[in-house]
Amino acid sequence: MRYNRLGNTGLFVSELCLGTMTFGGSGDFAAIGDVQQSEADRIVARAVDAGINFIDTADRYSDGRSEQIVGQSLRSLGIPRESVVVATKVFGRMGPGPNEGGSSRGHISNAVKASLRRLQLDYIDLYQLHGFDPATPIEESLDALTDLVRQGHVRYVGVSNWAAWQIAKALGLSALHNVARIASVQAYYSLIGRELEREIVPLAESEGVGVLVWSPLAGGLLSGKVRRDAVAAEGTRRAAFSFPPVEMDRAHAVIDVLHSLAAAKGATVAQLAIAWLLQRKAVASVLLGAKRLDQLEDNLSAVGVTFDADELAQLDEVSKLPLEYPGWMIDMWSADRAKQLAGSRT
Repeated sequence: MRYNRLGNTGLFVSELCLGTMTFGGSGDFAAIGDVQQSEADRIVARAVDAGINFIDTADRYSDGRSEQIVGQSLRSLGIPRESVVVATKVFGRMGPGPNEGGSSRGHISNAVKASLRRLQLDYIDLYQLHGFDPATPIEESLDALTDLVRQGHVRYVGVSNWAAWQIAKALGLSALHNVARIASVQAYYSLIGRELEREIVPLAESEGVGVLVWSPLAGGLLSGKVRRDAVAAEGTRRAAFSFPPVEMDRAHAVIDVLHSLAAAKGATVAQLAIAWLLQRKAVASVLLGAKRLDQLEDNLSAVGVTFDADELAQLDEVSKLPLEYPGWMIDMWSADRAKQLAGSRT
């Protein structure tokens, strides 16, 4: 297990992160997973034993039940607080009132206290805005997060499911007003969902923002159980919840190549899909959302998978994004200067 810097911070997180959206099994998240305490304890214990030091949850997952299970697992297993990086999120609606959701100062202040209680922790390592709130100025959210950092409730802050321009604006405001700086962005990224590479990945690499990947298997499409003759297979998340959206013809082309490479390498399709993400420069950690211990065991082995240049070229070619403006114009018009830079002494 490798440990990567989270963005430009001094915090190191394992290249694989235990995602816990499958914990709880209630409300809107019942279709995602129904992992209860005893099984969660086994999953957390195995993850930590394998070298994972990073656990991610959110207040919205099963209406707080995921946080409760994570907190109890850490306590029951006797895991030292300083040995684990705990991340959670705020933004999703947690009640019927008009101020029980979003990224306002009021909701953030109330939500962090509730999360700390459920997690049974004194502080949260990484507190993330789970979505972009069009009703709250970014300045207000950053001010509220800064207060939490200064009060010791939170150590680092991040965002999830934000656009590149929103992240860039927040980074500019942080520099201008000396408030908490976004350390990471948690986003969907997979071999069949590479849209992140258009704007967010270049921003992350330029500005030192760590990319945390959710749904690396595209909701089960890259689990190895799905082939061209079926959109979903029993036992995959997509069988009950078809998310995230993908372009299926391109997806099946990628899956065909993955099956071929997996057979040649003696690995599973899921391991290859995760391993491809692990070698992407901007990626700090990939979230694993296991429902069962055997799923986690399979995914953990991705850290040992390597690719040669030809294999990477096959995957890049079959999964490449369609051309889109201004990307194609930037590549064409800047090619001469890029070539000059590559050949210069710096």
